[in-house]
Amino acid sequence: MAKLTGFLEYTRENPPRRPVIERINDWFEVYREFPTDKLQQQAARCMDCGVPFCHTGCPVNNLIPDWNDSAWKGRWHDAIRQLQSTNNFPEFTGRTCPAPCEAACVLGINETPVTIKAIENAIVERGWEQGFIVPEPPRQRTAKRVAIIGSGPAGLAAAQQLNRAGHLVTVIEKHDRIGGLLRYGIPDFKLEKWVVDRRLEQLRAEGVEFQTGVHAGIDFPADELHKHFDAVLLACGAEHPRDIQIPGRELNGIHFAMDYLTQQNKRGAGDAFSPSEEILATGKHVVIIGGGDTGADCLGTAHRQKARSVRQLQIHPMPPETRAEHTPWPLWPVMLRMEPAHEEGGIREWSALTTHFSGDAEGNVCQLHAVRVGPKPHLEPAPRSEFAIDADLVLVAIGFSGPKRDGIVDQLKLDVDARGNVRTGEDYMTSVPGVFSAGDARRGQSLIVWAIAEGRRAAHHLDKYLMGSTALPC
Repeated sequence: MAKLTGFLEYTRENPPRRPVIERINDWFEVYREFPTDKLQQQAARCMDCGVPFCHTGCPVNNLIPDWNDSAWKGRWHDAIRQLQSTNNFPEFTGRTCPAPCEAACVLGINETPVTIKAIENAIVERGWEQGFIVPEPPRQRTAKRVAIIGSGPAGLAAAQQLNRAGHLVTVIEKHDRIGGLLRYGIPDFKLEKWVVDRRLEQLRAEGVEFQTGVHAGIDFPADELHKHFDAVLLACGAEHPRDIQIPGRELNGIHFAMDYLTQQNKRGAGDAFSPSEEILATGKHVVIIGGGDTGADCLGTAHRQKARSVRQLQIHPMPPETRAEHTPWPLWPVMLRMEPAHEEGGIREWSALTTHFSGDAEGNVCQLHAVRVGPKPHLEPAPRSEFAIDADLVLVAIGFSGPKRDGIVDQLKLDVDARGNVRTGEDYMTSVPGVFSAGDARRGQSLIVWAIAEGRRAAHHLDKYLMGSTALPC
């Protein structure tokens, strides 16, 4: 595929990032456009490897060698057709996915892997620019009505698939805007919201109906859903945050990361908040508990809000700079990852376990106390390793524990698994006939690319349930 000797002739390059001093003063995306010649050179690095392990690394099973070959040859229409045959929203994954496909790239055995993620994003942007991406409404309708609860990547992917199968699809979203995690969980500097709005315009033109400000299970009771729809898909995400139950947790100024990120995204959309409800890093000592993607998103947001200082605490020891020996190719590698937010500033603390918080006379947090620990599973504290960090704002970013159960999940009396996720069979149907689940609500907190894959697979099984057979891919 692509140029047979390309991987010998070209080295890996990524799209250029805007200078730090420029990007921390605005909310625009970090990366600049990949020049066409550089893009095609990177696509040319895709080897004729025989067994493309990138397929196994990609949850949506993207046809990566095929569209790399088309990009190398400048056949953009073929490239976007191949790309969208497996992924409804390549512009979302091309901007936010950590690229497990690249970790599985055969070239990665002894070289740097192909720049798959950047090529994907460049292809879809050319698809939009050249008019290859257009609404694709169904030729005929089935008269079957489907409700999708939640408008994140899983819900939107399922909505597009089921609508194209001819069903009448209504997406029900409790927030005031459509997009779920894409809208409120991901900062603008990673995913500007016009990118989401552009896709929503396509879905509306295809016939998908959206209802905002409707909380399924509260504004729209479960028995009403059964009356109005032939099938229901729960794609409500895993919004129940994990907490830390330690002394001082009740102090003012300690917040969940998603509340912080959501508020900034709403602020960027023009919403205003009263001083009593604002979560703002400006002029504050900020400490982020959690070293994952959400923590990095908080880090970049705090930089742009002009925090006085920022520290990010990770309970694990600092990983090696290159792939750890116990995660050989093609496994997802344990290694040090540097997000753009990390090069913008802040301090990363490793092997740090928060023990308690201390506050002032008004009940505001002022210090975080921690101790150095050994590796999991024991996390044994190191002797005389206690330390304290000044903290006016603490953001808890240690993950999620399943969907919230104060609405539709409880009303439908759905079975849940040991982790609190909605339990389904292999056909994505829950314990209630006609009710399906997909995305983080079903598999737990995961990647956007997994959510899209889940939405597509759930749509396959839901269509088969309604019609007895299906032409939708699984």
